[in-house]
Amino acid sequence: MSLSAAEEESAEEEIHIPADIEWKMLDKSKFFFLGAALFSGVSAALYPMVVLKTRQQVSQSRVSCFRTGVWIMRYEGLRGLYRGFGTSLTGTIPARAVYMTALEVTKSNVGTTATRLGLPEPSVAAVANAAAGLSAAMAAQVVWTPVDVISQRLMTQGSGGGCKYASGVDAFGKILRTDGVRGLYRGFGISILTYAPSNAVWWASYSMAQRVVWNGVGCMLCRNGEERVENGGLRPDAKAVMAVQGVSAAMAGGVSALITMPLDTIKTRLQVLDGEENGRKGPSFWQTVRSLVREGGWTACYRGLGPRCASMSVSATTMITTYEFLKRLSAKNQGALT
Repeated sequence: MSLSAAEEESAEEEIHIPADIEWKMLDKSKFFFLGAALFSGVSAALYPMVVLKTRQQVSQSRVSCFRTGVWIMRYEGLRGLYRGFGTSLTGTIPARAVYMTALEVTKSNVGTTATRLGLPEPSVAAVANAAAGLSAAMAAQVVWTPVDVISQRLMTQGSGGGCKYASGVDAFGKILRTDGVRGLYRGFGISILTYAPSNAVWWASYSMAQRVVWNGVGCMLCRNGEERVENGGLRPDAKAVMAVQGVSAAMAGGVSALITMPLDTIKTRLQVLDGEENGRKGPSFWQTVRSLVREGGWTACYRGLGPRCASMSVSATTMITTYEFLKRLSAKNQGALT
């Protein structure tokens, strides 16, 4: 399912975009090994923004992102911005493997089915991407939710008291003893409600955003490194393709962050609060909503919006460019990509 060529408004020349690399074209061992290495680096770079977002969401008062960051650096040092990172990274690797597998398999199968049904190529791309994002998010949450619960508990240590957990393993044991397996999956339902639609919207939006960007500024991006092909069209260079992918990903990431922010704040509160504080029973969804509204009105649901928008936009841009690069590195037949 390659992205169809966009036509210049000022000329009839066609832009030939590199074909999408499907699941069957990948060397799976290389794909997963290189993916673990590349995305571990991405996670390390973006983790401080996740910590800032989480601290703001659990705070009972309105504190700016800047002040939160200054407070952490002053009293906890750089280490405070990486609390729970080891646990998060350990869980991210298998969760990302599950996510990428579900994403590519679903995209390929749904795309093939949609094409056979006679849908136009733009619709095929949007439907396949939306279905792939939905299934990938649901599959990954089975692995990611327990890791998210533990890492967020570690992230928020020091924000309002001492350190309750010595490590991720210690947090795992204490949560299991206090709340059982259910405690590790606190917020699982709302995680699905947050991330599954968000991923479906993001991947569908990303597909459509690319078309918009190519139609609007794609031609200008490829003019400097323009390469003619046999039928007289234009083939953008690698930098132009990467730039369009990055801009499209940032647009989709910002919209998704804004739409799902309230659910993400509620989910974080549910996962961080200890069950023992409520008679060994964690707060319900509506109790959490009422608590947030009492603290600061409905705008309290948008605490941490700045870091989350920045994190999701930067993460989306970095993720998609890294992901596309990874797929090209992992393709079985490199010569067929040009």
